[in-house]
Amino acid sequence: MSQTPLQQTRRARREAPEATVPPSRAASIGEPSRPASIAAHEDRDHQSPKPRNTLPFPKKQQHPQRTVDQFWTSFSSKSPGKPFSVLPDNFYAKRAAAHAPKGVKNALASYDEARAACEAKVAKIVKECRRTNQKYRDPHFDIEADFRRWNSERPFSDCLMGLLEERTELRPASVKRVEDIFEDPRFFIEGATANDVRQGKEGDCWFMSALCTLSNKENLIQNICVARDEKVGVYGFVFHRDGEWISEVIDDKLYLIKEDFNDATLERNKWLELQNRTSPEEEYRTVMQTGSRALYFAQCSDPNETWLPLLEKAFAKAHGDYWALESGFVGEGIEDLTGGVTTELFSTDILDKDKFWSEELMNVNKEFLFGCGQMGGKYGERNGILEKHAYSIMEAREINGERLLKLRNPWGNTEWRGAWADGSKEWTPEWMHALEHKFGDDGVFWISYKDLLRNYQHFDRTRLFGKEWTVTSQWTSLNVPWSVDYLDTMFKVTLHKKSEVVIVLSQLDDRYFRGLEGQYEFQLQFRLHKDDEDEYIVRSNQSYYMKRSVSTELELEAGDYTVLLKITGKRYHQDPTVEEVIAKTCQFRREKLLSIGLSYDLAHAKGQFRELEAEKKGKMQEERRKKRREQAMKMHAARVTQHKKQKLRAIK
Repeated sequence: MSQTPLQQTRRARREAPEATVPPSRAASIGEPSRPASIAAHEDRDHQSPKPRNTLPFPKKQQHPQRTVDQFWTSFSSKSPGKPFSVLPDNFYAKRAAAHAPKGVKNALASYDEARAACEAKVAKIVKECRRTNQKYRDPHFDIEADFRRWNSERPFSDCLMGLLEERTELRPASVKRVEDIFEDPRFFIEGATANDVRQGKEGDCWFMSALCTLSNKENLIQNICVARDEKVGVYGFVFHRDGEWISEVIDDKLYLIKEDFNDATLERNKWLELQNRTSPEEEYRTVMQTGSRALYFAQCSDPNETWLPLLEKAFAKAHGDYWALESGFVGEGIEDLTGGVTTELFSTDILDKDKFWSEELMNVNKEFLFGCGQMGGKYGERNGILEKHAYSIMEAREINGERLLKLRNPWGNTEWRGAWADGSKEWTPEWMHALEHKFGDDGVFWISYKDLLRNYQHFDRTRLFGKEWTVTSQWTSLNVPWSVDYLDTMFKVTLHKKSEVVIVLSQLDDRYFRGLEGQYEFQLQFRLHKDDEDEYIVRSNQSYYMKRSVSTELELEAGDYTVLLKITGKRYHQDPTVEEVIAKTCQFRREKLLSIGLSYDLAHAKGQFRELEAEKKGKMQEERRKKRREQAMKMHAARVTQHKKQKLRAIK
């Protein structure tokens, strides 16, 4: 079950207390201080008689509880919230929300619907392109046109930069189609494997590691790449977003590292200086702009394989731009590619390490997929293990009492240098044969279970769902109070038989609308109760880094259950509000705001806004006051008109 609160924001306002002046300081500021007797004598000479006690009475103090209540009343906003739509008259988002998935269905039903929709889109594009004898050009993510405008007339790139980014370190030099880059392009060459994956200039190691992890299980990557026509240059992919599958279609244009021959002034001159060049431009393209190694972003290790750069491009388009893919967690990437549920684990929290090995790690690539990372430091490296970098766990083996794991670095190089590293003393011909391992700087290495727990603090464990699972989801919106407690909003669950259950509480994935996140960050918690029982059964696993969702899994008896929610909000005052971003970007980045705004509206249309009782009461009171003001104005206008008529009659 996948659920989310669309949390509401509250603005803090602090009012200064009213100042009171003690009787001993009743004189005006700036007047010289005088004895009270002199002041009284002057009063008798120049003023009418007054009571003998001329000092002001002290202000009556109200009850402290009333003072506290008044503070919280002023502190809490009367109109908390965030906009649920940023684009004017967004009927597309409203139609999409009306068709949001509801009810119980097979876990693969949403995937089948998205796949069918994607295949239909690609077929329609192919038919149109063949009719007009044109290759497909994606009008919604045209990286070539965007690249040329960026180089000639404007300081930003919609396909490379986020909504609020004013500069970028991403600097591709040219754009070409697949057939102009590869000598013999093929989408898959002997299937999709971890050895294919090479990270490019983008900081998306988390996504590359997720793909490496998926490649260990048959057909998972093939299930993402659902439709294509390589001649026309159109490719269709599906991804999992906010509890349902979506489709994305792209053309076959890709960014390159090197400029075109005629644009590369410096390198062209050096190239022309070399003798015996019969076709300098053609030779330049062969050396500088041909094959996988010429690509700016992700690339396959085979010089003619294309699935990886095209899949990465589709994922970037789904999120608005390549910049949105910067930084993440392996588990979230696996969720986005499989529809699974990820749990965040820490090596220091594992109670029974033998049980974790035998029941979880030994099931890698079966029920679970695993990623891991070293979360300490500042992007350095520790004995070959990179800090703040994502790795995929490819395999777990126990042989002759040795517990070993096979890991992969998506960079394709830089490996562990401890025990069981390539060339270490532990390796013998027998071990090489048993583990089917070959030495090489390819990013793949073996490490002992003991060293794994010692050097990797963070694990992403993703449970996969097959057709035997059923899924139901419900989205809602709620207001997050300042005080942290379980909310009135709750979810009800009914089980008709004893079942293994996975419960997930999610919030919207803001990676899809970067720049419009607002000022607030929320942490989610929940606990599960069986109806008519006071004690809770289980609480959600606490997440420290991954904010998108929390979950738990357990076996439950048949019966009725309640899920109680607790949401904690944190405000970052330095970040712009959604309203400020719209005002800032609506003119000079209109197209980008339309793109990201549509994604924002589609996401927020999932939840129906629910007002608190106090807000409903306040709204009704305000409406009544408005009606009374309107009636008073009408009555006043009528009296003025009547008075004018009477005055005219008197004159006549």
